[in-house]
Amino acid sequence: MTLAFGAGRDETPPMADGPVTEVEVQRHGREPGRREDRVVVEEPMEIRLEFGPLEARLGKSVSITMRTPGEDFELASGLLFSEGIIESAAELKGVERCGPPAAGRSESNVVKVSLSPEAEIDPVRLQRNLISSSACGVCGKASLEAVVPAEPVGPVPAGPRLSAATIQAWPARLREGQDAFAATGGVHAAGVFTPGGELALLREDVGRHNAVDKVVGALLARGELPVGERCLVVSGRTSFEILQKAIRAGFPVVAGVGAPSNLAIELARRFGLTLLGFLREDGFNVYAGEERVE
Repeated sequence: MTLAFGAGRDETPPMADGPVTEVEVQRHGREPGRREDRVVVEEPMEIRLEFGPLEARLGKSVSITMRTPGEDFELASGLLFSEGIIESAAELKGVERCGPPAAGRSESNVVKVSLSPEAEIDPVRLQRNLISSSACGVCGKASLEAVVPAEPVGPVPAGPRLSAATIQAWPARLREGQDAFAATGGVHAAGVFTPGGELALLREDVGRHNAVDKVVGALLARGELPVGERCLVVSGRTSFEILQKAIRAGFPVVAGVGAPSNLAIELARRFGLTLLGFLREDGFNVYAGEERVE
């Protein structure tokens, strides 16, 4: 099933009123002088949830997350799915912006997600009412119980079987799709790769966890969860939260250009994922699930 995101479809242009802006800087050293520099945009986005029976709808602010504008509807729905607040796209009644435009922008930074009347809400999963920085989404959770990973949408597949050459080609192919990073050097990326090494989907954001939520939201809208034998590749380190989002979406393989944390390794081993770190064109480390690497 393909999900149409409400009446206010998210069509933020990638390079206008979106993830990149220009500022004036004073350059020292080589080629000194004043010039324009392109930098990544970071702004807060509030996610509001509307749920309950039609005759008695309830509203709740779920999260304020620091993010890079663009694919905001994917970010909102992906976060709700990753957190276990919704179980499928069928529970989404609509996604739209609400409120006046943010200062200096043409759109509001408030996104309202309306759930179907039949959707059941777990109050524990809604305990995220604090600001979530672009560095760490877990920081915004209101209780330790809310840190427990939501159940995966299905069993983790036994495959794929990946060659070292296929894996080592991922970083270069990920960079090829990172337009905002090429312009600013200041954003992370999350990419979905097929077992054959094709980059099927890529999203960028100043927050690593936001980039993954945008990917999950896009897959949710396309009706492509669980993901089957496709692989998740992130441009930075792999933390606990990156792994819990990957597990929720059904990724069997997660790879990071940076290092994993000990909790990420524990989660990967517990749920049967393959976890790769220090991914480079000339090698990588396998921290869990080496049976999927030839």
